[in-house]
Amino acid sequence: MKTAAYRHVFGPVPSRRLGRSLGVDVVPFKTCSYDCIYCQLGRTTNKTICRSEYTPTERILDEVKRKLADDSQPDYITFSGSGEPTLHSSLGRLIEAIKEITTVPVAVLTNGSLLYDEQVQNDVRGANLVIPSLDVSDEIEFQRVNRPFVDVTFDKMVRGLIDFRTKYTGAIWLEVMLLRGVTDNESSVGKLVSFTEKINPEKIQLNTVARPPAEEYALAVSQEKMHCFAGMFGGKAEVIADFNPAMNSRSFSISRNEVYNLIKRRPCSLKDIAAGLSIHRNEAVKHTQHLLTEGLITIESIKSTRYYKAL
Repeated sequence: MKTAAYRHVFGPVPSRRLGRSLGVDVVPFKTCSYDCIYCQLGRTTNKTICRSEYTPTERILDEVKRKLADDSQPDYITFSGSGEPTLHSSLGRLIEAIKEITTVPVAVLTNGSLLYDEQVQNDVRGANLVIPSLDVSDEIEFQRVNRPFVDVTFDKMVRGLIDFRTKYTGAIWLEVMLLRGVTDNESSVGKLVSFTEKINPEKIQLNTVARPPAEEYALAVSQEKMHCFAGMFGGKAEVIADFNPAMNSRSFSISRNEVYNLIKRRPCSLKDIAAGLSIHRNEAVKHTQHLLTEGLITIESIKSTRYYKAL
């Protein structure tokens, strides 16, 4: 009997922060409360703050169980993927069910936009680790960089982060995405520092653009400047931007070769790569980024779709 394909679980993939991370994708592709200019998956096609059980919990849980049985233990089971995971209305029930079947810690990667909602807070509180984002220091930057759903304001989002910290007993690693010419100045970073002091995360992780963004004008900050900004945040801060990507996983490297061989045959979009190799789009993103860094492929945009071509 043929084993059912994985549609909502991917990896484990190598992560600089989380080691071998088993991804769990609980919302449809690009269903998000933001439309960030730096997003590696492109423009948001369903911008919303409406929570729904986009996929039955039992279906996702079955995939997690099968993957854990098929693979050695990952370092984390991570809710991330194609959109904003807190939009999944059964997230809390799913986290609880996963923790009943494994001791692997659960992490939630979230843009933090819905943490003002008490039900979202309750759902996320079951995770061992929460990694929310805070990219900007005021409403003007918020609209320019994150392009949120109309009902989400900067003040509302920040108040949610601060309130969640007072109730959550697990670890919070706050990710701060800095962009050249937008937020890479002492005024913006100084205001971000004051907000992070109120949120009081265990870690502050500074990031910048490393993969092809949704908008070409979303530009990376230099490594030297990133480390200077890290000093403004104090001892909790670290730079996590992937300036020198390296493949540490042999199995992941083998899959990368399969991606390269596919692209050599014909130009492919991320959707083409994912469908052709039966892998998740997030895995395709990681593979193509390393191939770009190695100078083996290039990007050509045709009618707003990015195609990867072998050199």
